[in-house]
Amino acid sequence: MNTAEWILVMFLSTALLVFLILAIVLTIKLIRVTEEVKKIVIKGQDIADKADDIVDNVRDMSSVGGLVKTLVNKYTKSKDNKKGQK
Repeated sequence: MNTAEWILVMFLSTALLVFLILAIVLTIKLIRVTEEVKKIVIKGQDIADKADDIVDNVRDMSSVGGLVKTLVNKYTKSKDNKKGQK
């Protein structure tokens, strides 16, 4: 091989090495970002579940049936507490 071919082979080998290292680094970064996104999605789902519970509670308290149900539950719990204290 003459000198020009050696220079071309060295240039291409160096470029391939650089791109390989960049691909490895970017893959590692992508895995870390994916893990963070997974944590955010789980946290968002927890918040959505809590918001759904709050909406259910408000709906129960705003309807007459829910209000009566809540009062009956509090009344029966207070009677149970008084019986337990005696």
